[in-house]
Amino acid sequence: MSEPSSQDVIDALQPQDRCSTHSPIHLKVGSVIVEIRSNSEPVLAELRQYFLHAVIPGEEPTLTVHVLDGLDLPFDVAWSDWAREPGKTGRKDAVSDLPDARLVRKIRTGMAFLQSTDWKIAFGPCKAYPNQVINFVNTQILNHFQQLGWVGCHAAAVSRGERTLAIAGLSGGGKSTTMLKLMELDGTHYVTNDRLLVRSNTPHSDALGIPKLPRINPGTILHNPRLRGMLSAARQRELEALSDEELWTLEEKNDLMVGELFGPGRIRHAASLTHFWVLNWSREATEPTNVREVKIEDRPDLLAAIMKSPGPFYQRPNGSFWQDDSPLEPEAYLEALKGVEVQEVSGQIDFDALFRYGEKILGARA
Repeated sequence: MSEPSSQDVIDALQPQDRCSTHSPIHLKVGSVIVEIRSNSEPVLAELRQYFLHAVIPGEEPTLTVHVLDGLDLPFDVAWSDWAREPGKTGRKDAVSDLPDARLVRKIRTGMAFLQSTDWKIAFGPCKAYPNQVINFVNTQILNHFQQLGWVGCHAAAVSRGERTLAIAGLSGGGKSTTMLKLMELDGTHYVTNDRLLVRSNTPHSDALGIPKLPRINPGTILHNPRLRGMLSAARQRELEALSDEELWTLEEKNDLMVGELFGPGRIRHAASLTHFWVLNWSREATEPTNVREVKIEDRPDLLAAIMKSPGPFYQRPNGSFWQDDSPLEPEAYLEALKGVEVQEVSGQIDFDALFRYGEKILGARA
């Protein structure tokens, strides 16, 4: 066939008919209500459990996501690899731009997605890869707010009262470990682990996390007494036998259920952003851990650690899609971060020392 359109994809997948027999899920994050429909009750049950803290009774949705387990397209699509960000290797995503939509395929799993103004559909082995469905749902939340002018940051965040501390840094730089240690403080709330939306406001910027639970590596688990139970005793012994270098670089993601480990009511996605740390410390450093305020407009290196590409699913309000070589706009981030105290964390990697700085910022004691 000639180049397909989004309607050809819809006709092949028939999302409305296939999802009509199961009750949908409704999530609320900030001002957006997401409806999730699926042809699979087991998939819906898993998504309902994962998003439990954000689930609400049925309301008129802002947008709808269809999840079609076990389906694929009956025609061929011309795919192009999506270039990965600097420092990332291997093939991850492929895209096919249609006249009025974009198809995205995950290379490793075969999961595929249709992104358009009117349709957001995940299809393929959804039951086998629920985390990719979860990511797609969260992407729609990110897209909605970015289309309204919010900027997406690569950051974790924790909130207490009127103060919120966001934490950015290079991948594997310790932002999740830092955030989870600060969750030990009385009265703190989990905001987000890896994606934070920010927009300018007075006197402090608005911040909004997404309902994506932390996916953490063994090093984070091993060094937090509350989390060690996530690993078997045998696995703990195996990890304890590794060198610091091996443990630091080990990529082995585990989902952390915040409500189960910290108790109910410890998640709050909407907050007022007062402080922003950028982790620029090093395991090779000899000087003590230090936290000092910086003018982010004078530190493009630190701003680069905060900024995050919207990725292949992002569709601008005018309908055009983000490309893998589309430039980010530092000015938009600088505007969004006005009124936020940005601090650079340098020196040795010392989570206990950094925790004490966090206590002062959040005004709490463990």
